[in-house]
Parts: sequence; C-alpha cells; structure tokens
Amino acid sequence: MPDRATPAIAGDDRPSLGYAPEDEVRIVDEPAKRADRTAFARDRARILHSSALRRLAAKTQVLQAGTDDFPRTRLTHTLEVAQVGRELGASLGCDPDLVEVGCLAHDLGHPPFGHNGEQELNAIAADIGGFEGNAQTLRVLTRLESKTFAADGSSVGLNLTRAGLDASVKYPWDHATNAVKFGYYADDAHVFDWVRAGAPGPRKCFEAQVMDWADDVAYSVHDVEDAVHAGHLDVASVALGDQREALIALCAREYAPSMPIDDLADALDRLVELPYWPASYDGSQRALAALKDCTSRLIGRFCEAAHSATRAEFGDDRLTRYRANLLVPDDVRAEVAVLKSMAALYVMRRRGAEAVYAEQRRLIGELVEALQRAGGDALEPWLRPHWQAASDDAGRLRVVIDQVASLTDISVQAWHARLRH
Repeated sequence: MPDRATPAIAGDDRPSLGYAPEDEVRIVDEPAKRADRTAFARDRARILHSSALRRLAAKTQVLQAGTDDFPRTRLTHTLEVAQVGRELGASLGCDPDLVEVGCLAHDLGHPPFGHNGEQELNAIAADIGGFEGNAQTLRVLTRLESKTFAADGSSVGLNLTRAGLDASVKYPWDHATNAVKFGYYADDAHVFDWVRAGAPGPRKCFEAQVMDWADDVAYSVHDVEDAVHAGHLDVASVALGDQREALIALCAREYAPSMPIDDLADALDRLVELPYWPASYDGSQRALAALKDCTSRLIGRFCEAAHSATRAEFGDDRLTRYRANLLVPDDVRAEVAVLKSMAALYVMRRRGAEAVYAEQRRLIGELVEALQRAGGDALEPWLRPHWQAASDDAGRLRVVIDQVASLTDISVQAWHARLRH
C-alpha cells in the first residue's frame, strides 16, 4: 500500500468473535465514535448510508427500473441478498454484520441498465482494462464514495475494514487473468493487494463465498418470481415440449457448461415437481401468496443444502475468513442454474427485448462520447479533480466511465438529453 494509506487498528471497537485484529484494520485509522459496536457494524452502517447504495433504487435488476411497481430494482435485490446472506453466514459462525457488508456492497459498482449497461461499458473500456461491475465496486468502496481522506488529501472511500472489503470481492484476480469477470482495475491494484494481504492465493474469503451464494439464490429465485408476475413466464408449461428443450440448451450453454445435460433436465423436473411449485398464476391474491410461498421455500431449500454440506465437511466451529469453503451440492447448483435460465429465456430474451437493449447501449455509448468531448466541467463536482489529475486520455476515459457507471437508469437518459441536444 502506498504512503497515503496508514493501516492501523481502531482501538475502541468491540472485538468481533472469530476474527483477528488485522481483519479489522482500516486504510486510515479512525477511532470509533462508540465502544458498543464492532468494526464490522461500523462498516455496515457506512454502506447503508452511502449514496452508492441509494442509487441502486433506480437501477435495473432484470426488468427495467420504473416500468412497474412489483419487480425488483438493484436495491431491493441487494437488500434481499443481505437478508439471505446474513442468516446463512450467522448459522455458519460468521460475523453477521460482516457478511451483510459483503452483500450490501456487492452490486454498488453496477451501472445503469443492469448487465446490458455493464457489457456496453466493458466494450467502450476495452483498451483501458475493461469494465466489470465487481471491479467497479472496489473502486466505489475505496476511492469514489467519499467518507474518509488520507493525510495527502486523497480519498480512501468509505474506509472499510480489510475483512469488510474482502467480503465484497467476488473475483480476487485482475483483467489479465480473466477478461470477463475480474475484481479490480490496474490502477486499483495497490488497494486490492492491501485488502488481500495474507490471503491464500486467488481464493474468495468465506464471507464472500456466502455472499456469492446468497446472490445466486436470491436473484435466481426472485427473477423468476418477477417474470411470472409480469406474465413473461408460464409456470405450468415451462417444462414441456419445445420450451423445455430451449431452456435446458440455454442452461447448458451459458449457466452450467460443466454439468451434463441430463443432470440439468433432472433439476428442472425436480423443481416443477415440488409440492409448492405453482400450478398456475392468474394474479389473484391466492396466486400471489402461492408464488411467494414458492420463492420462500426455494430460498430455504438452497441455503439449507449449503449449510448442511458445509457443516458436514468442516464441523461446528466458527467458519470465518480462510478457515473453510462454502460447499453446495451439485444437484442444488443445477437447480439454481435452471432458474437463472428461466429468467434469461423468458425475460432477457423475450420478443422485443433486444430493441430495448440496443437503445440502452446507444444511450450509454453516446453519453460517454459527449462527456469526453465536453471535458471535466461536464462531470459532477466530486469527479472533476479525478479528471484533472488524469495524465492521459486513458485516465480521463476511466473517469468518464466512473461518472456514467454512477448514474441511474433515469439520470443517464436525462444526462444524454442535456449533453446531446
């Protein structure tokens, strides 16, 4: 870590059971305001009060934010991941606040228009190290979300603990290792190295593994619930005929390429044969209740499977940091993959969706171009010093991407209209 960061242990925090003092170190020492909470409780509070978290309320999860009142936004998805992860982590001996920190933080770097926006920004940033929502999350937490500054005046973001930052890292490697999914950009490598000090290679800490599974469980189940409610997915026919074949083929190709097709077909059959799988959906109060009961039971099914398998392997001790791995049975992973494929096939690839996605990509691409032409004065005041400090066009493009990634679905359209007309 460079000189601007002076790691020190905040001596007034209440210790967290199962964690070492170095887990609670911050980039810049900040004595606790109160002695009745842990360092991880402070981390959780900082994320809950962050502007980056608030902005998720108007960012797309799967169905575009603001188009209906029922579907999840990126914020409601995040809160659901936090609830699932907190309970699962606590049952395995993790500090529940620390797991919730990872869950609340995991999508802070996602841009407007969900993964469609992420793909467009990644294409634009191809020559400067790409764009990835999780790498952007680390950048938000340690640079862009203003809370604490080092002695030299540089921002250290929210100044979370080492363990808090590590709990948010889904992909502990760089763009050169995997250009599709990666956890940090080249100019954030010094921060990443500090976060991962003492880590046993490219392995997620246990809390991040819990966060990752909670994310998979929550979005696979809830995206299907949203698809059913919106009328895109017919629960009664999803496992029949051509729909069955298309679903399994998509799952094998994109969500579970290492699993045998027969295992995926069996997983689909198990799901639709569950006694609580809805037989139909008509939007009535009873149908809504049955759909909600199904989502609740599926979440319990997937979390209990991970809990049981992990405890069977690692025993009843506190499972924290690098003392264990979260184990999920293959048949359960197959069921989650099938649910993800349902949302992909019936929502993201529904008729007319590609025209919507093309328009979203156009808005983002043209806005990036407009901001590059307009220069630093067109950026929000908090980002202008970053533009001025950039030494070349690549650095200035990264700042423009930071700006666009921070915007919501609504504000990106407003910025586009203002700068392009």
